[in-house]
Amino acid sequence: MHPIAQKIQEKFPDAFVGSIEALGEVSVSVKREKIVAICRFLHDDPALSFDMITDICSVDFPNEELRFEMIYQFYSIQRNHRVRIKARVPEEDCTIDSVTGIWQGANFMEREVYDMMGIVFNNHPDLRRILMTEDYDEGFPFEKIFRWRERGGGTPLSLCPHKQNNRYSARCDRNGLFLG
Repeated sequence: MHPIAQKIQEKFPDAFVGSIEALGEVSVSVKREKIVAICRFLHDDPALSFDMITDICSVDFPNEELRFEMIYQFYSIQRNHRVRIKARVPEEDCTIDSVTGIWQGANFMEREVYDMMGIVFNNHPDLRRILMTEDYDEGFPFEKIFRWRERGGGTPLSLCPHKQNNRYSARCDRNGLFLG
């Protein structure tokens, strides 16, 4: 196991879900309930010293119980190492705690995830739309089951029923969304 993942597992054994190392980078999956404590540890521990948040994004897995996956990417300037932290979020309670108290740079990144995916960040200092207009009320554009309005009213997109042998039919886009 990668040393960073091992430190997280030792410090937070109940929150550690797993880790993967690929191409010289480590990804650690944790339970969302401990995201702030784990991030505070990554930031404050002198051996880790993750002083820079480089990205926050999310992925939608509409057919899974824990539908959304939050992905945080951190960099240590002093130690010259990186880590990716992942936490799954269920659709029924689509919230996770904000890390803006640790990295102020997370502010706009969390707002973007909220705006595009609908994930609510608890204790965020200014959680409101950042890309879409405040009066936009048609959902969250990066969700896989987003209703896209075209000229003339549009057609709702749904998950592709035509997937066979891990390939999508010509009636589906590359993400498996049925085009009607």
